[in-house]
Amino acid sequence: MAEKKRKDDISTLSFEDSIRRLREIVEKIEQGQIPLEDSLEQYETGMTLIKHCRAVLQQAEKRIEKISREEAVEGQSTAEPDAQEPASGDSATADEGLF
Repeated sequence: MAEKKRKDDISTLSFEDSIRRLREIVEKIEQGQIPLEDSLEQYETGMTLIKHCRAVLQQAEKRIEKISREEAVEGQSTAEPDAQEPASGDSATADEGLF
């Protein structure tokens, strides 16, 4: 039950808060002044925090990809016809422009 509650608590944390908690955990474990059992619990919490951070980053990446796709579509629809490259059937005019 406590494990479920801890995961629920972590899922509500912001990315920045999760990183802050991870740093605190690493400091505690590195100091070596906590019992082994507590170190293991802190390690488990840290792993849960890492999974949460990865999920948050994946969501952000998906949002960026969506925004980029939308911008590309909007950019194509607003492009002027004169700015487009000549069609493949227009090879004579394309060749003339090279010399």
